[in-house]
Amino acid sequence: MKDIDKTVAVLRAGGVVLLPTDTVYGLAVRPGDEAAIDRLFALKARPREVYLPVMVADAGELEGLGLEMNAGARRLASSRFVPGALTLVLGFRAGAARAPWLEGREEVAVRLPDDAFLLAVLREVGPLLVTSANRHGKSTPGEVREILQELSGVPDLVVERGRGREIPSTVVNCRQEPPAIERQGVVSATDIEKITRS
Repeated sequence: MKDIDKTVAVLRAGGVVLLPTDTVYGLAVRPGDEAAIDRLFALKARPREVYLPVMVADAGELEGLGLEMNAGARRLASSRFVPGALTLVLGFRAGAARAPWLEGREEVAVRLPDDAFLLAVLREVGPLLVTSANRHGKSTPGEVREILQELSGVPDLVVERGRGREIPSTVVNCRQEPPAIERQGVVSATDIEKITRS
């Protein structure tokens, strides 16, 4: 509870938090907080044109973000891998209202994590921009001390919960039919194919 309260407070104050997820450690900020987003990009040395993924606490929030859930996306979202290590790339519904922080995007990579701590934070603050805690283009170390050595600066809060996994989520682009894997991760290509072709 203490870590949750502290994390929520730092995020609401415009901070960047290094935190555990159900896959690799991540860096999290609130959407729309431009100063925090700038710091996150700087910490990772990530190009600004590479958009940040979104995490939500409940699949129902996707509707509120204006995202389109086509047949392939619905099959994946209702699979045993959600919540979990499956990131879905979704487009927007035609004419749907969207939050200002999503303006300019054609698609969003979104994930519902299977982690009690992170879900509790998401329920308190709403959707978060969360990206792997590594220097852009490199794999994410499992140890927090290694992560901090790699980043270009120090996050406002570090929540450490032992060694993290070093394999990220599997990213599937649901704007294509059938959906296509953009990044192989925890969920196998075989499992994805079984779901999307069922």
